[in-house]
Amino acid sequence: MPAYTAITLIGMVLTVLLDDVVLRTRLVRTATFWISLGIMFFFQIFVDGWLTRARDTIVFYNPDDFSGIRVFFHTPIEDFGFGFALILATLSVWQALRRREQRPGPVRTRSDDDAGSDPADGGLGAAAGGHRGGDGTDLGGGAPPAGPRDRVGSAP
Repeated sequence: MPAYTAITLIGMVLTVLLDDVVLRTRLVRTATFWISLGIMFFFQIFVDGWLTRARDTIVFYNPDDFSGIRVFFHTPIEDFGFGFALILATLSVWQALRRREQRPGPVRTRSDDDAGSDPADGGLGAAAGGHRGGDGTDLGGGAPPAGPRDRVGSAP
């Protein structure tokens, strides 16, 4: 099997596994993915066709490295497999990251708070801007109280 053909087929299988098993986004099971792929293929036909056209070729393929099957204006069929893998991998990772961002964070408990946290600062300890020692004493470092110029809408 020619190298480009083998790499394309391996890439397609690996991205389907990435989508379905690893990231569990399962985009290949949705109509939205196939519509997106169709839109990409529509434009790929013209761009690849122009780049690989028989006359005045811009991109050359070694005939020993691909299947030799050319479609739509002289485009190697492997280019569509590569496009499939590229779009599926990109959208799967994008969807997985989006899902991760939307997942709520862990619930904090009082034992998770900084040492010396007290209800006066809302239980936030150093996160409220102040610094507390191990015995709970205020070590300072918080923001100074707002002055007349620090308030929104006040005149200079």
